[in-house]
Amino acid sequence: LNLTPLVEPVSIDEAFIDLSGTARLHGRSPAKALAAFAADVEKRLAITVSVGLSCNKFLAKIASDLDKPRGFATLGAEEAPAFLAPKPISLIFGVGKVAQQRFARDGMRTIGDLQRAGQRELTRRYGAEGARLFRLARGLDERPVKPDRETKSISAETTFDDDIADFRSLELRLWQLCEKVSARLKRNSLAGSTVTLKLKTADFRIRTRARSLSHSTQLAGRIFSAGRELLAGETDGTRFRLIGIGVSILCPADGADFSDLINRRAAEAEQAVDRLRTRFGDQAVIKGLAFDEDAGQTTEEG
Repeated sequence: LNLTPLVEPVSIDEAFIDLSGTARLHGRSPAKALAAFAADVEKRLAITVSVGLSCNKFLAKIASDLDKPRGFATLGAEEAPAFLAPKPISLIFGVGKVAQQRFARDGMRTIGDLQRAGQRELTRRYGAEGARLFRLARGLDERPVKPDRETKSISAETTFDDDIADFRSLELRLWQLCEKVSARLKRNSLAGSTVTLKLKTADFRIRTRARSLSHSTQLAGRIFSAGRELLAGETDGTRFRLIGIGVSILCPADGADFSDLINRRAAEAEQAVDRLRTRFGDQAVIKGLAFDEDAGQTTEEG
């Protein structure tokens, strides 16, 4: 980028950028450089940009949400503690509804309550999480902007047009998702050692179940085997509207699935299928599960 090479994407439409030490290079302050950047994006792409400017990522994110859309807000380190004090604890990233309820039971509902508790008390109650909250409650965040964000997991999920309770139907969708995840792992020469199943019930409750493997894999068959066992424990008549599967704790593949004879044979067989599909198309070889009729569904990958 023209502003700085230190750009850390967060999502498709959000990123952190580090402008430390760039004022002399650009001949203007970071605030003016960002204002010019936002105006240029709007002119060239016809989309608006909201900017949050501060001394660290935590405060910059909060500032960026203050004046949307098409806003520009700054939040300084000195004013941060007083600004944060009346805000709910949920403003701190990583504090979800369950954690918020737990803190409320302990009499801590606002960031100001965390500030008054002190580091020793928060650490005594919540361990490392308490120490993290102590710093963030004061606007302290030492996380650097990382231009090259490592992929932490690869996943895929699908939402059904109609809720499903039948194990066989869920199993079919699971296999299709496992093949997608496996294909992405193979394209990126990655393998992973933890398989996570995600389910969303008809009343929008999320269930996640995970299993650690003996060693890393990128094989659709091994991912499916772990996911299927997790799924079997959840199909109790509950109707689901979404299913997803993911692989995490990623590492370079490097023959991960060849560690023993059984996995070596499975890997060789799956690689043979991959070669046939590369040559003749995805429908050249289809696992028996996939012959069932597809139902309406919307698929997302992450």
